[in-house]
Amino acid sequence: MVSEAPAPVVVHLSLVIGGDLRDSGGGRLGRVDDVIVRLDAEYPPVSGLLASVASRQVFVPAEAVKEIRQDAVVLGASRLDLRPFERRAQEVLLKKDVLDRQLINVDGARLVRANEIELARLDGWYRVVGVDVGLRGMARRVLPRRLAGRVSLGAFLDWASVEPFTGHVPTVRLRVPHPKLARLHPAEIADLVEAASHREGEEIMRAVGSDGELEADVFEELDAQHLREFLEERSDEEVAEVLARMEPDDAADALGDLDEHRREPVARLLPPVQRRKVRALVGFDPATAGGLMSPEFICVYDTATCAEALDRVRRSVASPDTLAWVYVMSRNRRLRAGIQIVELLRAEPAADIIDVAGHVPRVSADVEVEELARLMTDYDLTVLPVVDDRDQLLGVVTVDDVLELVLPRGWRRRFDLLGGE
Repeated sequence: MVSEAPAPVVVHLSLVIGGDLRDSGGGRLGRVDDVIVRLDAEYPPVSGLLASVASRQVFVPAEAVKEIRQDAVVLGASRLDLRPFERRAQEVLLKKDVLDRQLINVDGARLVRANEIELARLDGWYRVVGVDVGLRGMARRVLPRRLAGRVSLGAFLDWASVEPFTGHVPTVRLRVPHPKLARLHPAEIADLVEAASHREGEEIMRAVGSDGELEADVFEELDAQHLREFLEERSDEEVAEVLARMEPDDAADALGDLDEHRREPVARLLPPVQRRKVRALVGFDPATAGGLMSPEFICVYDTATCAEALDRVRRSVASPDTLAWVYVMSRNRRLRAGIQIVELLRAEPAADIIDVAGHVPRVSADVEVEELARLMTDYDLTVLPVVDDRDQLLGVVTVDDVLELVLPRGWRRRFDLLGGE
């Protein structure tokens, strides 16, 4: 029978910091001031220590460390380099740069506070294995050292599920930031931006900026205040690049949130198709059907077959949210009927679409959000067509845009100051 390997011993950073630096014979050499790691692995390895020896701060390489204990760090090397410490590229000081700061809990899609950092020896190296975001980690920090060691190890977040902010660390700014953010939905990233400080929010937005589509999706999810905040700091060209990737209704709202003197210069920089769509929407009140609608939809003539309508769906590049229905219009482009995609798939391909489509409620552009919510609820709709005074289709309102205005502000916020589970 093969016995299981013993679990690695977890060491608390707060008890390492301020502890003794000792030689292999147990003699005291100085004091441990910080632990240095490199953020280039799932569990960052300790690359060295910052220690005070003979009134000087020196760097102790990880290769010289024999053991890291709660009360002391024991060296295996007989000699110690006393040159002054200088940061190297990609290095982070755990106490100075991470402890007591906010981190991103990627699995929970929320911000947490690092009350304690846990170390353990894995694969021959001491590594960061977790972050304590609860009260035990905090209690261990405020108690006298002789009592702090008695605070038992509580549940902590696996380091693989967190991402630290590093914008304040000069040696890490060129690092490809926050690779774990790609696992989150754009709405979750927007929640993090809104819960973070402005500097931290900027860091998140810079991180997602390497993926233009993701960046645009996050901008669409931001509230008006934060969207304006982050767009104001960008040049007209940069703003236009973001707006070009956004849904037209969201891009129109964002353009309207800019200072008036910037709106036309930014609009002129948009691609022609997006520019026409956005300009058509800018004049509407954002809390009405006209302000919420997207000009992307599929509308076919009443002489089309079901097969022809489905072919239009296949060729469309419109957002899936707006394509839940296909609409049917007369020769003079008046809205006659509508059919859900699922019903269209069930219909005979050769059938005329007007024979299988049915009546669909519609609203004018000036209808306010409360009435939109009532109609969508009464008719169980995820999209609602918007028509002009000639009953010609202008656009469609999707349920997610209505919910954002109807639900209370901050309804999805899950920011937890202490980060406890």
